[in-house]
Amino acid sequence: MSTPTAAAVYTRISADIEGLGLGVARQREDCEKLAAHLGWPVARVYSDNDVSAYSGKTRPEYQQMLEDLRNGEVDAVIVYHPDRLTRRPLELEQFIQALDAAKVRHVKFVSGDADFTTGDGLLVLRMLSAVAAAESASKSRRVKRKQEQNAAAGLPHRGSTRPFGYEPDHITIREDEAQVYRRLVERFLAGESYRSLAAWLDSEQVPTVRGGGWMSTTVRGLLINPRYAGLLVRHQQVVGLGVWEGIISEDQHRQVLAKIAERSSSGRRAPQRYLLSGLCRCGRCGGKLFSAARGETRRYECRKGPDHKGCGGLTVTALRVELLVVDQVLYRLDTPELADTLAGRASADAQAAEWSRVVDQATVQLEELAAAYGQGQIMMGEWMVAKKPITARLEQAQRQLANATHSTALLGLVGNGGELRGSWGDLNLDRQHRIIEALVDHVEIAPHTSPGSPFDPTRVRVVWRR
Repeated sequence: MSTPTAAAVYTRISADIEGLGLGVARQREDCEKLAAHLGWPVARVYSDNDVSAYSGKTRPEYQQMLEDLRNGEVDAVIVYHPDRLTRRPLELEQFIQALDAAKVRHVKFVSGDADFTTGDGLLVLRMLSAVAAAESASKSRRVKRKQEQNAAAGLPHRGSTRPFGYEPDHITIREDEAQVYRRLVERFLAGESYRSLAAWLDSEQVPTVRGGGWMSTTVRGLLINPRYAGLLVRHQQVVGLGVWEGIISEDQHRQVLAKIAERSSSGRRAPQRYLLSGLCRCGRCGGKLFSAARGETRRYECRKGPDHKGCGGLTVTALRVELLVVDQVLYRLDTPELADTLAGRASADAQAAEWSRVVDQATVQLEELAAAYGQGQIMMGEWMVAKKPITARLEQAQRQLANATHSTALLGLVGNGGELRGSWGDLNLDRQHRIIEALVDHVEIAPHTSPGSPFDPTRVRVVWRR
């Protein structure tokens, strides 16, 4: 066999408790030493940190390595040990198939060496994979049983990251963070938004548990978490009281939930003034553009700061873009291509009511199941077995419902773009937005060609839904 010219090094650990990546770093060091000893040039290192090889979840770097093998970008693989590569027999067979398709036979392990080029070597690998799978399954059963015992005793589920406001034991209150949490609840109940609270935490230089900045989704997650009222949660359901002391009372927690429900049901927000809200993208960084007013001028702009991942380097006048997009939308309504595209959706629209019924039914079943567990009528194992198919049915129905209702905003409009153009101004802004949203995936705004130049229509690119 010829000597490899582009070797792949693959490293993986299942749990990185400290978040330092030291496990994969040690594997990489040993694998690179072996590559140097063999005289194999290393083309790329693929690392999946804190990702299990038994759970079946996607390992992005592992999948990329397989793709690069198929494309001929790497022609050898070095792994620390066979169980770092996979702990699932099916996945091992898929790896072997990928090697066969790429005609690659150079595979080496730092520890637990096995030969992919012989039948006996493959037999050893398959036996090791089966043993690793059995060990992982046994460990999984022990962990689940331990979790059931902890739940019965009111003990918290201890993940790798401590909760904000508590010490690493997940029970002892960390008073400085607890005071911040109580203040957070007070300000939220007083009417502050998630985003303003995130900005406040950043301005006070309060770090998250992982040491990063705050986002409104992080703030919301803290506010709705029942553990801060001393309540025990299993699989997103409150199942009783925990053994730890809450930072706020149960009444305060209920007030927070009521406030969130009030905001959701009332839909209270400033009236929409921007036709393309949520649809514009920055041509520099790909980030979402946000609406902004400067005096009487409305604009879409790329932003930095809490909740924003943009570059902050692009703005465009809203009215000019909106007029251009509306003109293209009305023209597209009369194209035969659109009629063909929507023909496949028409049958789905008729099913929307049925999928909605399934969603309602599954939601009620999950609530009844949680109540039965809370009242001690069923054990946690029975709860989990019963919950799984209901959750799967609910998720499928939600996906189908979303797909089925994509084109309802266009009923009666396809082929009537010319007529709609005359009455477009009579539609309210929400109706106009829904029509555009049904046709347009996003609108990309390119950067200015030169500062202070007139509006250039070529900066606007409409990306249609398919």
